[in-house]
Amino acid sequence: MTDALLFNPRTYDPAHFDPETRRLLRATVDWFEERGKRRLIEDYRDRAWLGDFLAFAAKEDLFSTFLTPASSATREDQRWDTARIAALNEIFGFYGLDYWYAWQVTILGLGPVWQSGNAAARARAAELLAQGEVFAFGLSEKTHGADIYSTDMLLEPDGAGGFRATGSKYYIGNGNKAGLVSVFGRRTDLEGPDAYVFFAADSRHGDYHLVKNVVDSSKYVSEFRLEGYPVSAEDVLHTGSAAFDAALNTVNVGKFNLCTASIGICEHAMYEAVTHAHNRVLYGRPVTAFPHVRRELADAYVRLVGMKLFSDRAVDYFRTAGPEDRRYLLFNPMTKMKVTTEGEKVIDLMWDVIAAKGFEKDNYFAQAAVEIRGLPKLEGTVHVNLALILKFMRNHLLEPVEYPAVPTRLDAADDDFLFRQGPARGLGSVRFHDWRPAFDAYADLPNVARFREQADALCTFVATMAPDQAQSRDLDFLLSVGQLFALVVHGQLILEQSRLTDLDRDVLDELFSVLVRDFSGHAVELHGKDSATEDQQRWALAAVRRPVVDEARAARVWARVEALSGAYEMAP
Repeated sequence: MTDALLFNPRTYDPAHFDPETRRLLRATVDWFEERGKRRLIEDYRDRAWLGDFLAFAAKEDLFSTFLTPASSATREDQRWDTARIAALNEIFGFYGLDYWYAWQVTILGLGPVWQSGNAAARARAAELLAQGEVFAFGLSEKTHGADIYSTDMLLEPDGAGGFRATGSKYYIGNGNKAGLVSVFGRRTDLEGPDAYVFFAADSRHGDYHLVKNVVDSSKYVSEFRLEGYPVSAEDVLHTGSAAFDAALNTVNVGKFNLCTASIGICEHAMYEAVTHAHNRVLYGRPVTAFPHVRRELADAYVRLVGMKLFSDRAVDYFRTAGPEDRRYLLFNPMTKMKVTTEGEKVIDLMWDVIAAKGFEKDNYFAQAAVEIRGLPKLEGTVHVNLALILKFMRNHLLEPVEYPAVPTRLDAADDDFLFRQGPARGLGSVRFHDWRPAFDAYADLPNVARFREQADALCTFVATMAPDQAQSRDLDFLLSVGQLFALVVHGQLILEQSRLTDLDRDVLDELFSVLVRDFSGHAVELHGKDSATEDQQRWALAAVRRPVVDEARAARVWARVEALSGAYEMAP
């Protein structure tokens, strides 16, 4: 039996996309499958640069087709389409995060360019993409990290309308090969926000000095230094506060890609883990006959399904966004923070089952167990994104407004709003549709109903005992509240997507039994926080619920997991 909920290269046919997208996605899968598992793992272990992969992408015009917005297109099939970008993220994650990373940092490098009014720079970027070049995003620095207020990349006016740039950037992917590096800096002749500049640099220029790869990986995560690098007017992408906004809005675009990469990693690892466990015999019984093994693998499976449902639905809100609908600003950090940490849980659950097998050098799993850790830590830590979503909590839970229904967005449209998001502020004014109807539609499922009780309890918490001024400075306490809020948002979009796709109700109820346990765990954690008041402590324990157990339902879901054994194995 083929599980339609998971990506399987043997049966993959993205027929819901246009013919050229469908061809490119399938061609990418075929390239990896023809390459084979041994070569894939050896390149990962040997830290080989991705030259042959980038040659394939250039030959097929893969990056150029997927990453050139319609406003800069030279062919009809070029557009910035979040749905098909998400599909390619999943494929890259499935085969190896190194491939995804070269693509991801190209997306980040393009962000400031496609947001720019500099027509010459945009045309140059489109041409470089057509030539198969990769891009880089020169934002972070060794001393300051991504604290862009404190950049030490200095641009000194040259007296002829341009600048000379001097300074270092650190942790910059593709910095070794990028045809264009979008670099953030500040002018020496101005103060404050007016001094910010985003400019385009070329890694092959004589005044661009590549220092090293700062990680032990095929990913080239560079440190580079500019020494009097000439920046002409044609190289300037943004100045002043627009440069600051371009940095944050680029991260808004790029961070979304982490969720679907995490999904791909988990899918490949799950095929290996279930196949191994189901065919291994201990004490005369298959490993999968043990109740704790079944629970761990079933939990991993439904968590993975939840990751996919949430991410697919978030695509719709990204593609429907506009100046009057910025709900994506909540769902975006959710995909980065919640989906990627779910990916870690999925891998850990499977690793507890397969144990030492997860270390073996001939398996994809050993690679997955390492790479899954990186995604929650890129494009802002989990803590940063949790703190961000808290800005939306009251409006989302307590003050909904009417919006037109958002359909499934798989149409061949250009998501141009992502490059005209505007000022990166005003988060407190973002409003949301009512989250309750998504739960009402499945009120007959026992664990959805039980989780709804917990969500309603959180509304009471926010309305009557929200953190006071002193607690608002206790980030440790606030992050516990953020985890509870994140679960409600996670559940909401899962339910919305379940209804749109007619998800198997057993799988959905089993997934919500896991979410009920998660909410209870975070409530207990909040109870133990140093600054929790007595009222908050009582509330926390009162919000603990036990999932509704149904052995027949669990058995039906287990049958789906068991069927993954042998469903896919990469060719040697």
